[in-house]
Amino acid sequence: MQISKDKFKLVGTQLHEAEKISKPSLSFWKDVFIRFRKNKLALFGLVLLGLLIFMAIFGPYMTPYDYASNDLSNKNQPPSSEHWFGTDDLGRDVFARTWEGARISIFIGVAAAVIDLIIGVLWGGIAGYKGGRTDEFMMRFADILYGVPYLLLVILLMVVLGQGLTTMIIAMSITGWINMSRIVRGQVLSLKNQEYVLAAKTLGANTNRIMGKHLIPNSMGPILVTMTLTVPSAIFTEAFLSFLGLGLTPPLASWGTMANDGLPAMRYYPWRLFFPATFICLTIFAFNVVGDGLRDALDPRMRK
Repeated sequence: MQISKDKFKLVGTQLHEAEKISKPSLSFWKDVFIRFRKNKLALFGLVLLGLLIFMAIFGPYMTPYDYASNDLSNKNQPPSSEHWFGTDDLGRDVFARTWEGARISIFIGVAAAVIDLIIGVLWGGIAGYKGGRTDEFMMRFADILYGVPYLLLVILLMVVLGQGLTTMIIAMSITGWINMSRIVRGQVLSLKNQEYVLAAKTLGANTNRIMGKHLIPNSMGPILVTMTLTVPSAIFTEAFLSFLGLGLTPPLASWGTMANDGLPAMRYYPWRLFFPATFICLTIFAFNVVGDGLRDALDPRMRK
């Protein structure tokens, strides 16, 4: 007895619907952007960072006063319509000095982070890819360098090279790249035995191509996060060294040197310390929340 097909009904997903793509495919970086955009705190940090950079570029031009011009007749004036952030003990406009200092502080942070990125990626990538004695020698050298007291190293450099912007960046970069190199080495060690790397070797790809096309691009997530978190660390280090009197030489101004100058006058002229200290905190906060947002967005375990 033949049973008619009309007596049967398919329950659940229809065959033609099952073959449809439920949602469009996303590239890795587009998916990262979408997940980063959902992090409200990270977005706030990015906007805040954009405002700080904007003011660092254009802020000194918003006032008629020069950041280095002395006017002893207007010294220690409180914030007013004429001097928005007040003046210091030499009559210099604190608003102009604050944003001129922002240029120096952010430049130091970004420059130190870029140098750490270049040295750390090269050092850690070579150590992780070569392995064996090369890896052992390179990482033990990094460990020895990391064991040198940082403050002692900075003081020695200041004595030998003299205080200045270049010396400050060199002092931060001598040992600052070690953390980046360790992260890159760990990523390369986990990736170099993957199938696509072995296939590239089989097809005759040389070391430079494997590093540049496969290993480093696939390690960019942790690299970007580490670089983002290196900038506020360098800004804080500059402020700390300036606070100890090892900062930049006049007439250069940074948030650290301004905080150092404003500390003795904190009781009677608090605005001299308040503004540089506030913007140091805001900048470090902005970079940290952006770095945390990037870390969450780049973590594959956070995907839904």
